[in-house]
Amino acid sequence: MDLELSNDQELLRDTTARFIESVCPLTAVRELGGSKSPEGADYRRQAAELGWFALLVPEELGGGTVSGNGVADAAIVAEERGRGLQPGAFVASNSVALGLALEGSDEQRKVLTEIAAGEATATWALASADGDWSPGAGITATVSGAGFVVSGASGFVQDADLADWLLVTAAGDDGLSQFLVAQGTPGVGITVLEGLDITRRFSEVRFDDVEVPASALVGTAGGAAGTVERQLQVALALTVAEMVGAMDRDFEVALDYAKARTAFGRPIGSFQAIKHLLADTSLALEMSKSMAIAAAKAVGEGKDDATEVASMAKAFVSDSAIDLAQNCFQVFGGIGYTWEHDQHLYLRRLTTDAALYGDAAWHRERVWEFYGL
Repeated sequence: MDLELSNDQELLRDTTARFIESVCPLTAVRELGGSKSPEGADYRRQAAELGWFALLVPEELGGGTVSGNGVADAAIVAEERGRGLQPGAFVASNSVALGLALEGSDEQRKVLTEIAAGEATATWALASADGDWSPGAGITATVSGAGFVVSGASGFVQDADLADWLLVTAAGDDGLSQFLVAQGTPGVGITVLEGLDITRRFSEVRFDDVEVPASALVGTAGGAAGTVERQLQVALALTVAEMVGAMDRDFEVALDYAKARTAFGRPIGSFQAIKHLLADTSLALEMSKSMAIAAAKAVGEGKDDATEVASMAKAFVSDSAIDLAQNCFQVFGGIGYTWEHDQHLYLRRLTTDAALYGDAAWHRERVWEFYGL
């Protein structure tokens, strides 16, 4: 993306890219996927030193931005992470950090400080087990004495088995509530799922009438709708930025291949069929970059239409990303379908990201609802 970056933002981008290349390049990502092991605490702590988990956290709690727009800064990191297909729950962690920064108690903000420093990990339980991303669709919370009982199941929770804390969005009689729940709380069951994207881990988290104290409540009971919406906007903006980074790198490699690979004495990129395919794909990529920029700016600046813009961006980029990956397969030909080639890793990542936080159809419906249609 081109966000008309300041010098500090350029430094953030360059530092992030160098870190990824030196600590977790694609060769290391492949090994993580094959071993089903986490990326490691050292990776997380080093990433935290670069500010990856603190960009949406107030300075007094150990955070801060480089430009004053934390979402735009986080989008820069997300884009580079997408280019390198990085593991870890970056988007979910930042969404949790934002929720705690906005509504967390003093005790919960101590956890926030640990998350920002990379000393603790957190993820967000939002979707239902069957993939409905409507907040509170899969989990309910009822008042029980001085606390609450949380029941239901949430699917597609990234790194749930590795996280120290779960931010749980639940529906109740009074509306949405959120709870900060320790991973080992009795009644919380985690099942690691097999998924298309082998570079990341997702789980189903079950809450079997989990009793949580009132101190676990983030904000007020039934009053979390606004915060959840803000978290979702941020998750969408960062996911779209990550997708654009993966798309950009995938297309870059395919374009280089089309220039270098020869057939009948000519680069295959000079043939009309490939040339037109690349041109159409390039246009979709540039349009996706524009949508990602619009989402990062609208969400970061708290625009009135941030919900609409974020959903429009997610819908458009989700469709374009899968088309781009399939077009790159056409450029690479047979070699692109081999396990040793990186192309399938990009297809896996882009297809998974297209479904996270709502697929294209879900977001188009959300835009219709925004306009009251």
